[in-house]
Amino acid sequence: MSTVVIVGAQWGDEGKGKVIDYLAKQADVVVRGQGGNNAGHTVVVGDSKFALRLIPSGILNKHTINVIGNGVVFDPQGFLTEVEGLKAKGVATDSIRISDRAHVVFPYHREIDRLAEEARGAAMIGTTKNGIGPCYMDKVERSGIRICDFIDPEVFEPLFRAQIEAKNQMITKIYGGEPLDVDSLVETYKGYAECIKPFVDDTSVIVHDAVQSGKKVLLEGAQGTLLDLDYGTYPYVTSSHPTAGGFTIGSGIGPNVIGEVVGITKAYTTRVGKGPFVTEQENEIGDRIRVAGREFGTVTGRPRRCGWIDTVMVNYSARVNGMTCIALMLLDVLTGFETVKICKGYQYNGELMLNFPASLNVLAKCEPVYEEMPGWSEDLSACESFEDLPEAAQNYILKIEELTGIPVKLVSVGPKRSQTIVRGSIY
Repeated sequence: MSTVVIVGAQWGDEGKGKVIDYLAKQADVVVRGQGGNNAGHTVVVGDSKFALRLIPSGILNKHTINVIGNGVVFDPQGFLTEVEGLKAKGVATDSIRISDRAHVVFPYHREIDRLAEEARGAAMIGTTKNGIGPCYMDKVERSGIRICDFIDPEVFEPLFRAQIEAKNQMITKIYGGEPLDVDSLVETYKGYAECIKPFVDDTSVIVHDAVQSGKKVLLEGAQGTLLDLDYGTYPYVTSSHPTAGGFTIGSGIGPNVIGEVVGITKAYTTRVGKGPFVTEQENEIGDRIRVAGREFGTVTGRPRRCGWIDTVMVNYSARVNGMTCIALMLLDVLTGFETVKICKGYQYNGELMLNFPASLNVLAKCEPVYEEMPGWSEDLSACESFEDLPEAAQNYILKIEELTGIPVKLVSVGPKRSQTIVRGSIY
C-alpha cells in the first residue's frame, strides 16, 4: 500500500522535514493533518534552506500536490507570508490545497494565548503564543470559523464580528487586556479570504481519490508523539494529535489505507519547554550536542534541552503509532564522543520500568538505565551506505534496532537531502 505516515517519535524537532522532503520526491500527494504554524520543518536543498510552518514540505517538489488538511488550524496571515517567502526563492505555490473544513486562527486567538500564558506565571506551559490552543478550543466549543465560512463574505462577517466582540469581553474583563478593533480586523481578514480562496478545496476528496487510484500519499507529521494531547507529557503538550491516528482524522482517510508508519527519531533526544526529561544532560555533553546539532527551534529560536536517546520513549511511540520502521536522524552529531549511551529502561523506586508512565511526578523520579557503547570519531557526512559507516556507528544503529524491535530504514548523516542512507524501502 502506498500511503505512508511520518510521525515524530520524541518531543518533535526530530528532523521530519528532511525525511518528508526526501520521500516527497516519490510522492504524488503530501498532506499536513494537524497543528498550525506553531510547528516548523527546516529543509535543506542544495545550498538553500527553507523554514516551513504551515505549508507541507512537498512544496519543494514540482509535481507534488500539497494539502493542508481539515485537522490543521490555519493562520491566513502566516500562510500568505510563507507563500510570499517561497515565491521570492523561486518556488511555485500553485500546488497547495487548503481544506474547506479547517478552522481559522484569528488575532483574538493569539492575544488570548499570550494573556493566558502570562497569567499562568511560574506554571506557564511554554506555548508559542500563536493562538493554536485557543483556536482548537473554539473548534471543540463549536464556535470556531471554518475556511468554507471564512471565504463566504455573507457568512463570514457576522460570524467574525460576533466572535471578536465575545473575545473582547474575555480579553478585557478576565485578563485586563486591550480590546481588538472590530472594523479594522473585519476589513483585513476579508482581504485575506480573497487571497486564499483560489487554494481552497474539499481536500478529503483529493486525498481519497489519490489513495484509491494507487498514488503515493505521504501524511506529514508536525511536532511529536510526546506532545500529543492524550499521549504526550500532559500538560506540556500541543493541542492536537501528532500521532498516526490523528493524521487519519486530520486528512479525511481511514486507518485501513495506511501502509507504513515511519517514526522519525533523533540519534539523541531533545525537548523544548518544561517537563521531566529522563536522559537530559545539563552539562558539557548536552551543550556539545546542542551546538553540533544546531538545536534551536525553527519557529521560536529557543535553545532545546538535549540528552541521550531514550528507547523507552521510542518504544512507547512505536506502540501508540503502530510504527513499522525508524528513520534515525542526525547521527553525525554524535561524532567525536568517546562513548555514547542509549537509555534502555528507567529505575523507579528500586525497580526497573520499561513502559513510559503517564504521571509526570513518576517520570520526574525516574533514573535512566543506560547501555554504554564505544563512540566514533570519523566524519559521516560522505557515507552513502550502512557499510560505509564506522563499525561503532553501525553497532549503535543495530543496538537501537535490538532494543526497539523495529528496523532502521533511513539514516541521516548530514542536513542535505543527499546525505541519507537507505536501508530499506518505504513505499
